Amino acid sequence: MTLTSLWVLAEPSNGSLSTASLELLSAARGLASNVAAITWGDASAAAGLAGEYGASTLYSVGDLGGALPGAPVASAIARLVETHGAPDAILIPTSYDGRDVAGRLSAKLNRTVLTNVTGLADNGGLETEHPIFGGTQSAFAHFTGEAPGIVVVRAKSFAAESAAGAPAAIVEAPTGELGASGAARVVASHVEERTGPQLEDAAVVVSGGRGLGSADKYSMIEELATLLKGAAGASRAIVDAGWVPYSRQVGQTGKTVKPTVYLACAISGATQHMVGMKGSKNIVAVNKDPDAPIFQIADLGIVGDVNTVLPALIEALRQRA
Repeated sequence: MTLTSLWVLAEPSNGSLSTASLELLSAARGLASNVAAITWGDASAAAGLAGEYGASTLYSVGDLGGALPGAPVASAIARLVETHGAPDAILIPTSYDGRDVAGRLSAKLNRTVLTNVTGLADNGGLETEHPIFGGTQSAFAHFTGEAPGIVVVRAKSFAAESAAGAPAAIVEAPTGELGASGAARVVASHVEERTGPQLEDAAVVVSGGRGLGSADKYSMIEELATLLKGAAGASRAIVDAGWVPYSRQVGQTGKTVKPTVYLACAISGATQHMVGMKGSKNIVAVNKDPDAPIFQIADLGIVGDVNTVLPALIEALRQRA
């Protein structure tokens, strides 16, 4: 290994760490001999999980007191670089908070940020892979300046695999003076009501597209997802049309999913959509157009009208249930 140290931004999530954070910890331990995690909130709860997935040290920013994470976490990481030395790179999940931290940290350290990363390799230094031209080609990059490089990685680029490691040692990471940038506070939060698994973590995803014809037909997608104990997704076209919320969008500008089964219903297969789901283990497509691009990557293709195919499938699943 030419890489010796990698830090991972480990985002708290419902008393645990986000799946994307665990993916990055898994990837980091395969690249560097020393992996550390950086988190905020309840460090004692995070230490066990961070250690299990490969971190030997957990830098804790502590309770943010309702502050947005961007300013205090970026400030803490900058202080850690000054006091503990720079790692080869800092890996950050592509999330709202992650991108906020990355931007602020770039300004504080005067370091470059590489974004939209889907692959990491040790090639005489950290090499990053970036999909281009709608995911049909890849570009590769590496840092030429001083460490640390800041890398923002897309979710589902790696598998979250436990290493059965011991709990990480907790080290406090003081933030210092934040000034006006740390004055913002979260006064209320809203979590969208849902049933079943989260879209990005579901083993089965059923997605609908514009070929459904109207917003009310999306109820078939939701019912089918429920019967299959999966999650309902959507193409950008029907999200932009206002049929479903953005939280259900799968694709380059939405969520990346890698379920065991991905069922694409009335989705033609625009490159931007396929970027977000082509890593699925089994892809089933239903479309009345036999020349739809989605069939090029489908393991099973059904040429037919979703308004005929889906009701029949739903009825068959109801009878089995």
